[in-house]
Amino acid sequence: MTPSAKKCVLVIEDELDMRIFLRTLLETSGYHPVLTSNGRDGLDQALAARPDLIILDVMMPQKGGALVYVQLKTDEQLKSIPVVMLSAVSPNTFFHYLNIHNAQAAVPVPQPEAYIEKPPDPQILIRTLQKYL
Repeated sequence: MTPSAKKCVLVIEDELDMRIFLRTLLETSGYHPVLTSNGRDGLDQALAARPDLIILDVMMPQKGGALVYVQLKTDEQLKSIPVVMLSAVSPNTFFHYLNIHNAQAAVPVPQPEAYIEKPPDPQILIRTLQKYL
């Protein structure tokens, strides 16, 4: 794969160790990672980088991942980008939040393409990315 053909994956993750792990995994798997440590910067990077896929943590400072997810999926420029949630938070908790949001929203927000609990199995994470890229 030539460098220009590498798929861009935006990682929005506040834990430094997890960002380093994901950067290494993505680079060695042939992807171009763009890393950010909080939700606010993640939204800015999503608009600037227009990634092919976003890996998003749920619990983060400066705008939590659940709110970032809703904003991604309601933004006309970003809503078609696949999102893989990666979090230590139970999927049930995240989906409960999404259900409450959708009950009050004029336009419901779709579920993410995948939800993977931390710590991720590298092979499962890469297979998930391959499925949506």
